[in-house]
Amino acid sequence: MLGDDVRTYAELDDRSNRLAHLLDGLGAGDDRAVAVVLPNCLEFFDVATAAAKLQAPFLPVNWHLKAEELGYVLADSEASVVVTAPSLLPTVEAARTQAPRCRTLVTGPGYEAAVAGSTDDNGDDGSDVARLESGAAPSFVFYTSGTTARPKGVIHGRFTGEVARMSQNGQVALWSWTPDDVYVMAGPSYHAAHGGWASTALYVGATTVILQSWDAREWLRLVERHHATRSFLVPAHFIRILEVPDEERAGFDISSLRLIVHAAAPCPVAVKHRVMEALAPAEIHELYGASEGGATRISPEEWLTHPGSVGRPWPGVEVRIIGDDGAPLPAGEQGLIYVTPMGTWKFHYHNDPDKTSSAWRDDAFTVGDIGYLDDDGYLYITDRASDMVLWGGINIAPREVEEVLHTHPAVVDCAVFGVPDARDGERLKAVVEGRPGLQVDELAGHVRARLADYKVPREWELVDELPRDPSGKVLKRLLRDAARREPG
Repeated sequence: MLGDDVRTYAELDDRSNRLAHLLDGLGAGDDRAVAVVLPNCLEFFDVATAAAKLQAPFLPVNWHLKAEELGYVLADSEASVVVTAPSLLPTVEAARTQAPRCRTLVTGPGYEAAVAGSTDDNGDDGSDVARLESGAAPSFVFYTSGTTARPKGVIHGRFTGEVARMSQNGQVALWSWTPDDVYVMAGPSYHAAHGGWASTALYVGATTVILQSWDAREWLRLVERHHATRSFLVPAHFIRILEVPDEERAGFDISSLRLIVHAAAPCPVAVKHRVMEALAPAEIHELYGASEGGATRISPEEWLTHPGSVGRPWPGVEVRIIGDDGAPLPAGEQGLIYVTPMGTWKFHYHNDPDKTSSAWRDDAFTVGDIGYLDDDGYLYITDRASDMVLWGGINIAPREVEEVLHTHPAVVDCAVFGVPDARDGERLKAVVEGRPGLQVDELAGHVRARLADYKVPREWELVDELPRDPSGKVLKRLLRDAARREPG
């Protein structure tokens, strides 16, 4: 449900079956992805369920992307269809110049008429549409930012209903989902965690309440109104909730909450202590993972005895720390974190065999995080090998911003990196060596015209000359260290 709009499971089943036939006629299915460029809405989950019925890859795309960014994703993924909202159609149409074979469906009256007019049979007409016995289990494809200027699609195995069902069954067992749960989706549906949990809620038959955009008071109100039992949050959400005055926050009845899971960015120990008290009696668990796969979890009881840890491995998962020489490191020593997923589960990066190869070492993968295991097997994350910035739980690749800055004629060179931020974890800073007369507003506008707004640096510094090593390479480490020593 979203506001006063409610979609029952019977309605979802009927609508998604009709939509699946419509998508099938537009070329979706097998390895031909269905993309969605939508804000939080009920239609998002209609499409996800329809894609599951087609056993088509389901590609949720950040709707804040600009046309050039979106066009790359549509072209690289070879999406067959993109479903979008009228307000986003100009951006999508501009993006389709890079992916002209991708068809478009636009929500609204015409979309509703097309869905209503489509057949609702179970595939007896010879199409590829079939009802799923176990509910919605789409095969997600997430484009994730890392060290590269362009995001890469993470593909998990073959796109079969059985693989998707196995994944969902694992999540149901891991977090003890039941049909009686009420989940408040607090973040964007295109995000792997928020949308993924909503998918699990649909799969198990639970109720999902959709928050259209984040607001701490609205989240508290929805938890109270719908007697919510669980939610997925990021540390930035915790900070916003704690900013609501204690007396006002205490006026909301959130006693129905049983489970809150957080991830996506490091949570300061002090914030974790405060939010555990503020949101009691809900249990606040933490997980560590990425679009590439999940790794560890930690309960509140464990965290109190291992503060700062992200926990021990999920059942069937192994975590080990590898040194520079490729050898496993003993407890207490820092190195690259490698994760061995359960069974033969293995992902690859779409159209990037080199990146795939560099991520895997035998049966284990890394996303570039650095940490150590203690004597009890609890994992602690201490740093990242990549320059990736985590702003409010969202990944930003600094190199992507640097490449855009380099297209400005007055930019000689630049360095973009993350600095600590009390509310958002990290914020983006750009240090630019430019020609005389260059202004910060001009640079910010240049980036904003080409990249999503959240990728525009919040902090700028213009310098006469960037520090370099003898070979001429910019010493970003020195700039980052200096920025982190500055007050505020």
